[in-house]
Amino acid sequence: MGRCGLSSFPPASQVVCASLSASVLQSHKMRSALSLGVLAISASSVVYATPKPVPVQLQARKTEKGHISGIRRRALDAIGVPLDDFFLGTDLQWFGNISVGTPPQSVSVVFDTGSQTLEFAETGCKSCTQSGKFDPSKSSTFIRGTRKETLPFATGVGVDPVVNDDYVLTIQSATDSVTVGGITLKKVSLFTIIDQTAAFNVDPFLGIQGMGSQAEGFFAALINNGLDALFSMFLTPHTVGNAELLIGGIDNSKFTGDLVYADQSGNGDWVVSSTSISVNGKTTKVLDQARDIIFDSGTSNILFSTQTAEAMYALISSDIAPFNDEPGAYGLPCDKIGDLPAVIDISFTSQDGEPFNLTIPSTELNVGPFKSDPSTCQTLINAFDGLDLVGGSVLKHYYSVWDVGNQRMGFAPNGF
Repeated sequence: MGRCGLSSFPPASQVVCASLSASVLQSHKMRSALSLGVLAISASSVVYATPKPVPVQLQARKTEKGHISGIRRRALDAIGVPLDDFFLGTDLQWFGNISVGTPPQSVSVVFDTGSQTLEFAETGCKSCTQSGKFDPSKSSTFIRGTRKETLPFATGVGVDPVVNDDYVLTIQSATDSVTVGGITLKKVSLFTIIDQTAAFNVDPFLGIQGMGSQAEGFFAALINNGLDALFSMFLTPHTVGNAELLIGGIDNSKFTGDLVYADQSGNGDWVVSSTSISVNGKTTKVLDQARDIIFDSGTSNILFSTQTAEAMYALISSDIAPFNDEPGAYGLPCDKIGDLPAVIDISFTSQDGEPFNLTIPSTELNVGPFKSDPSTCQTLINAFDGLDLVGGSVLKHYYSVWDVGNQRMGFAPNGF
């Protein structure tokens, strides 16, 4: 999902979405499955074989459960937050509950690594149709701020593109107490949603909690109270369930083998440099080059530049083509997608200098039929020039560690 996260509430011309690369940081965009700008697929790309993918293995010592070799001594136990899966034919978002206010009110949020701040719908938002909205009048510690901002977004919560500015939020600054795992944090900066367009009302959650690479808000407050400066995500497919966010720890029971760590270089984003991309064991000139990949837990599909998306599709099927009704989307006849091979390997280098791949299996290729043409199925990769980003299609196959204290990310195959 990746709604725009506001870390310092700047003027509208400066508001950015944390998941966007430097070349598009001045655009108001929410990460999802769709983007803009599509050209025809080129089937004439030069193709050559790549080495067999290297299994995800850590060459260094194994990280113990609940432990981080971070920068501070732990004073708080790790906090586990169960996550529900927003599923509409495909896995879209994972969300869980925190509590806001005094006395606490339950607020459902997506823990979004593509954003920085906490924002959610309140009862004053008459256009917000979600149930259980936060009621500021019932919190003795709620302090409403004076700053308001209207944010148009370029992508939505699911896999459909945005048209005619149909995703727009109006938010207002505030502070209140936030409770997570029995720990209450006072005077946390947040934003309430006071107006939204109808496209947001499909959401079964009230908002987002940003979990960017520079800790802010309640996460920063937890760290200041002694929690280890990391969190782990166990994002599972709808058919598996039991997804969980573990704040301040690592649960070794939820993955197999050892964690592989790679440096992250984003300032707010979670960015890891990739050395190459291959599809079905092959690559091309376009794919076999270094690029920075943003990891966004609030996005369901994957976004690459038009040239990269076309090069990937050229290695899957010549039947895949741009879908004219939804710029940025690709598809093919649903009766042809079947067991079409589409194994995507994104290669990285660990902190130990060893290569490793994160693999998206063929089962992720089909994200369901288009509403305007149910005979055509949308495919996983979406074109978005100036942005290379992966989301839930990768993360639900790996246990991921987001280590703020050491500015690195860790991966191991999910243990289900």
